[in-house]
Amino acid sequence: MAKKRRPAERAGRNSKNTGKYSKRTATNKFGSFCLILQAVISVIFMIVVLLLNMLPLNYLALIAMALVFLWCITFTSQAARKRRGTTGKIYSLCIVSILTLGTYYIAETNNMLALITGGNIRVDKMAVAVLADDPAETIEDAMDYNFGVQFQQGGDNIQTSMTNIEEELNTTLNVTECDSVQDQAQALMNGNVQAIIYNEAYTELMEDAAEGFADNTRIIYEMDIRTEIDLGGGSDDSLTREPFTVYISGIDTYGEVTETSRSDVNIIAVVNPTTHQILLITTPRDSYLPLYGPDVQQGAMDKLTHAGVYGIETSMETLGELYETDINYYIRLNFTSLIDIVDILGGIDVESEYAFSTGDESGFVMEVQEGTNHFDGQQALAFSRERHNLEDGDNQRGKNQQAVITGMLKKMMSPTMLVRAGSIMNQVSKDVETNVTQGQLNALIRNQLGSNADWTIQSVALSGTDGQDYCYSAPSQLLYVMYPDETELQRIIDLANIVEEGGTLSDGETLN
Repeated sequence: MAKKRRPAERAGRNSKNTGKYSKRTATNKFGSFCLILQAVISVIFMIVVLLLNMLPLNYLALIAMALVFLWCITFTSQAARKRRGTTGKIYSLCIVSILTLGTYYIAETNNMLALITGGNIRVDKMAVAVLADDPAETIEDAMDYNFGVQFQQGGDNIQTSMTNIEEELNTTLNVTECDSVQDQAQALMNGNVQAIIYNEAYTELMEDAAEGFADNTRIIYEMDIRTEIDLGGGSDDSLTREPFTVYISGIDTYGEVTETSRSDVNIIAVVNPTTHQILLITTPRDSYLPLYGPDVQQGAMDKLTHAGVYGIETSMETLGELYETDINYYIRLNFTSLIDIVDILGGIDVESEYAFSTGDESGFVMEVQEGTNHFDGQQALAFSRERHNLEDGDNQRGKNQQAVITGMLKKMMSPTMLVRAGSIMNQVSKDVETNVTQGQLNALIRNQLGSNADWTIQSVALSGTDGQDYCYSAPSQLLYVMYPDETELQRIIDLANIVEEGGTLSDGETLN
């Protein structure tokens, strides 16, 4: 005979069953939440990757399949779970965390690319300087001073500065017009004027004319004049279909990379994206060339490095005329930031033509061996800056800078650099500016990842003879210059034409 259960026992068992059911229900709900959350984050991640517009279709397809596969694992762990499927929930939350972090970094990379690309602003930093022992501390203290100005070089910026100062002080300035920036410096040092209004990019020109200018003067007022520049360009995919030329300018300052400044590194890269060839052409900074640009006397003779003080467009147009090619794109970097960029890349392999010691320019002593060298950032900068211990001086330094850029390009073209893309972009965004648009850069990266092409990178450097001559930027001084070798110049033009027209420069060909 079956034993009857007491009402209290039945009530207790029912209560336990109800508790277990409630726990299972809660567990099921949390499992469903994990499935939905992972699906939503996966979709967001995919959208951000698509918006980046940098990966080819095969990469996108692999990412999509991987996301689906990862979600199916979570689904299986919850649909066919034993007990509570706790492991599947932990797995899902880990995937969600990873995708969330990845989404953030991809979005940041997109923002950093926006900072680097599309540069179309030139910054002229204007200043008012007095002698170091002058009592004036502010521009208001100097409102009654006699200001030295000159309108031969960058006259529009001088006039704009004067107008702004007069409006700020609500007065008319008393000015003395000088013939050149060098005369300005001499006038202030000699006490002929009490203050000068000038472009800080001309400081070294003033120092050359008036020894001790920088140490014996003090800036009491500064203002930035921002000018929009239009250098042309093409559609987003034009750089993957048509040859193009890029001007690479290296400035040796810690200032804003958009500021006008003398350019110590002047390299143009002739790129053919269909034959996957790059020809790097170095032009020594002291090359004596006719200047062309919006703010200079057309055809006036000067050193190439001085072209930079009139804006990057002047350097580009001057080199374009020299090598008979159109230069519509530029990359401008602070070469002292080279250390951080190379270190983030994990170091680079650089080919050196000679064995030599460094130290005179960089202050970093090391031995460079002939052939392949693996450099970290500090070593790469020392290698790039050394010239006194090289037989061919500045000419060989230009070739060494080409070798460093070649090493960086080869490292950046490796698909393995994708894992460091965020760190690279973060550093580059601080120290590099280019007028290549974000769409064009994305198309270039997408094309390289899709083709995994092996690029041929060749280098050549303009040579010449040493001499002294008068320059547009320093009309009253004899300065050291290099007169380009016309035969060598024509040979470089011919090599550039070969690359642009789809011909081949073999690896074994001696260009220098």
